[in-house]
Amino acid sequence: MSLPAITNGSALVDATKTLVGVSESPRLDAETLLAWVLDAPRSHLFTQPDAELNDESARAFLDAVSRRRQGEPVAYITGTKEFWSLQLTVSPDTLVPRPETETLVEQALALIPQDRRCRILDLGTGSGAIAVAIASERSNCEIVATDASRLALDIAKQNVAKYDLNNIRLVEGDWTEPVGDQTFDFVVSNPPYVSDNDPALDELNYEPRSALSAGPDGLDGIRRIAEDARAILSADGTLLLEHGADQQVAVANVLQENGWADISCYKDLSGHPRVTTARMGKTAIRDHR
Repeated sequence: MSLPAITNGSALVDATKTLVGVSESPRLDAETLLAWVLDAPRSHLFTQPDAELNDESARAFLDAVSRRRQGEPVAYITGTKEFWSLQLTVSPDTLVPRPETETLVEQALALIPQDRRCRILDLGTGSGAIAVAIASERSNCEIVATDASRLALDIAKQNVAKYDLNNIRLVEGDWTEPVGDQTFDFVVSNPPYVSDNDPALDELNYEPRSALSAGPDGLDGIRRIAEDARAILSADGTLLLEHGADQQVAVANVLQENGWADISCYKDLSGHPRVTTARMGKTAIRDHR
């Protein structure tokens, strides 16, 4: 049975209304989903508002909008997410890369020399977003990326292959365990940092819980990294951690308790404390505004 005629323009209007109250950006979600269904750039939707969708495209779009209406992230529906100007493959086995994580990449690149071959460790790589972004900017560096999830590493492998990056090595294992006998110049991580009882988890039920929550205060993963990373960093190495906007002081305390110093915190584009860096053997604590 054929569907009533649906144009690009009318499809977007109806989908936007459907997604109000579900999405923070209903129009953008509708445009992204329709462009994905049509395998066309979003600009096509603006230049061809009166073009009619065939039945197959119309059904696929209605299904995609229905999935989004139920709370499924757009990235899982389309299978891709832009991060650091890269189109990364994602799946429900990985977190959806967030814009705030680009702050972690930005701070890492500000510290990693362009003229020296450094060894960088990405802990809990997930989709490989951080490792791929850094590797694409520092081709002379070696990046090792670990994750306890083989399914997540399968996605990361796809992203490494997509950009033909031969300076990334993916390793399965829990945090630093598979690389405990190695030394790195930088350790970066976006670990889980949501508390187990945070109601925000109810809105994130499509994403892997193990990559989101980390104990009663959300700091279990950060404590583990703060303790274990000391043994694998070079004498002048740097640790970079993403954390929650309200965790700046708690993270600094964890780091100090584990012998870290020269602790600095950097804000994301929304002005929230988001990335803390630390080294061993220094004393200053700085808040970068």
